[in-house]
Amino acid sequence: MIAFFNSFLSYLLLMLVIVVVAGAAIFAGITMRKKKNLTESGEDAGAGQADGE
Repeated sequence: MIAFFNSFLSYLLLMLVIVVVAGAAIFAGITMRKKKNLTESGEDAGAGQADGE
């Protein structure tokens, strides 16, 4: 019975590690995409002003 709980807690800890790594990856991806969107919108606005529009 103790072996079962030991195994269960081991898999629970592994699942928590995977969730934390996935959450960090999602957060990093969202942050990088927002930065890319800001730079792209800045370039588009600059190109429009340079053309005299």
